[in-house]
Amino acid sequence: MFIVGGWDDEVLQLNRQAAAQLIAPHAFQVVPGASHLFEEPATLEQAAHLARTWLLLHLRGGRT
Repeated sequence: MFIVGGWDDEVLQLNRQAAAQLIAPHAFQVVPGASHLFEEPATLEQAAHLARTWLLLHLRGGRT
């Protein structure tokens, strides 16, 4: 899973390239208004929610 801050242009580009190479299940999520370290209000929580949701779905075989 790729979770990238919307303001992190360099990492956005690099992660898009990496995601394009994957054949395994993956997700690419952008947190709008977030920089590299998700220091802006509520952005870290949003990134954590995205990660939790994806991991629960994939580690539990689709059951949330």
